[in-house]
Amino acid sequence: MAETFDIAIVGAGITGCAIARQLARYDLSICVVEAANDIALGASKANGGLAHAGYDPASGTVKAQVNARGCELYGTWAQELGFLFCRTGSMVLGFNDEDRAHLEKLRRNGLANGVPELSIVGPDRIRELEPRASADATCALWCPSTGFVDPFEVAIAALENAVANGVTFMRSASVEAIEVAGSGDDAHFTLATPAGNVRCRYLINAAGSGAADISHMAGAEEFQMVWRQGNIVVLDKEPRTLMPLYPVPTPVSKGVIVTGTVHGNTVITATAAVREPGDTQTYASDVNALLTGARKLVPDLDTRRVVRAFAGGRPVIQGTNDFFIGQSAVVPELFQASGIQSPGVASAPAIAERMEQVLRDAGVPLRERDDWDPIRRAPDDFDRAPLARKEELIESDPAWGQIICRCETVPEAEIVAAIRRQPGAVSVEGVKRRCRAGMGRCQSGFCQSRVVAIIARELGCDPSEVLLEDTGSWLVEGPLKGVR
Repeated sequence: MAETFDIAIVGAGITGCAIARQLARYDLSICVVEAANDIALGASKANGGLAHAGYDPASGTVKAQVNARGCELYGTWAQELGFLFCRTGSMVLGFNDEDRAHLEKLRRNGLANGVPELSIVGPDRIRELEPRASADATCALWCPSTGFVDPFEVAIAALENAVANGVTFMRSASVEAIEVAGSGDDAHFTLATPAGNVRCRYLINAAGSGAADISHMAGAEEFQMVWRQGNIVVLDKEPRTLMPLYPVPTPVSKGVIVTGTVHGNTVITATAAVREPGDTQTYASDVNALLTGARKLVPDLDTRRVVRAFAGGRPVIQGTNDFFIGQSAVVPELFQASGIQSPGVASAPAIAERMEQVLRDAGVPLRERDDWDPIRRAPDDFDRAPLARKEELIESDPAWGQIICRCETVPEAEIVAAIRRQPGAVSVEGVKRRCRAGMGRCQSGFCQSRVVAIIARELGCDPSEVLLEDTGSWLVEGPLKGVR
């Protein structure tokens, strides 16, 4: 027997989670179906976290319609969902007259897209806004609305809020087949997954790099995905967070960007190369290109302080550089949120808002629930908590005083909370994404074995069954020293 829902959303990346949260306010039964064993394991994970302002997308594109609005909505979403968001503003640095002409085009395009308060500034104002910006920069596009988030924190927060409002989350449920039956008001889909079948009246395709497969299985639009890979480098924390600094963009990429993060690191993001689907390897040539590009923007950047390099793929629809958001023209009960490449993170709240309107226009009944709660209380972050709160937490449970991750000051109780939240962590990386245990300078060198032990205890399994991340990524094989 298949479990039945009004709506099934395929994909628990930032797009699918944002849509689930947006629709959870309505009297609908909703299920989020995810192929991986946790939230945000695709493009949302391998991401620099920038909430781009919206001056870059070509005017009139879907990207242009949702980017500036999504960036605007982040202030409200951060307050309601309790995730960190810094609206620092940004600059696109120019170094000659040709660059200045391009910056003026970006400014005009941004104003057409609804981006507020854009201006071209000179060297003195550049240094005032960001003292570490290159002294060779002669001009810059100053954009006060740009910000940055932790992209998987946004996805996790959105889905936690959705689940608290009744949405079902299915992990490890890759869609293997879709049966479409009936027509008109009797039309429905049955999704076959290893975690059980899901039957739904409406289907939303937010499957990232797998979106073409879902559309094909449902008998909807035929398109192909291109894996536009990006390498990203993370540097150790700095005393002062850098403002996002961009170069003049190319037709396919915003170029190498240097930005701070909500946790105080510096990120250099991202290369853009078409590679084999699923390729998440880091390449020396790409990393060198990142470091070279970063030093052009911030000459004093100490690129020896790299703590992590990683890569992911942007889910680009072949033949277009735009998002595909709307009702299928082939299968009216299917709704597409596909091709969500950059600026997908920045646009996520507005994509969710747009999907709600698309459903409404298609005649899907949206009756607001009396008990919908938009607020998600953020979990305690021991490292950032005031001293009085730290003392209060330790008094309530001594495990708050047992520091497991020294680099990020993460105690045992915070890791336990990350596992017990709904939906909670089921792997070492799942813990890392929720409370940063293992995210610091030593990259789990000290704390990983202790995190494994806590997960095994909390999930009631043997340490050898604890996963690093997704299915098959075991960390321990054979007997453990000192463990019976």
